[in-house]
Amino acid sequence: MTSWITICDTCKREGWTPQTQPLTDGEIFAGLIEDRAASAGVKTRRVSCMMGCVRACNVAVQAPEKLSYVLGTFEPSPENAQAIVDYAALHQASETGQVPYRDWPQAVKGHFTTRMTPLPDTD
Repeated sequence: MTSWITICDTCKREGWTPQTQPLTDGEIFAGLIEDRAASAGVKTRRVSCMMGCVRACNVAVQAPEKLSYVLGTFEPSPENAQAIVDYAALHQASETGQVPYRDWPQAVKGHFTTRMTPLPDTD
């Protein structure tokens, strides 16, 4: 089952101004993640505002019927983008979406803000 990385493209880290940086931090981060995701076999999508402004840059790793994770407080760097993609690939390979801590890429450790259980498939 394909895992998705949802990326907030409106995230702005403290000190961001359009005069010094025409793209938001989220737009920069989204581009870095998108550049790496296809080769890992995970999908991406951008959303405008994940309401985690104090933790910019924010992403979610999700797949149907699996645990979902929200991560934040990233610098939009190539290394962080690759770590998120690597984590999403591990999430995709996991039956439940849970990835053992020992397998987490170093750059995602300390950035998890929420884990959500899958929605029930019955009413």
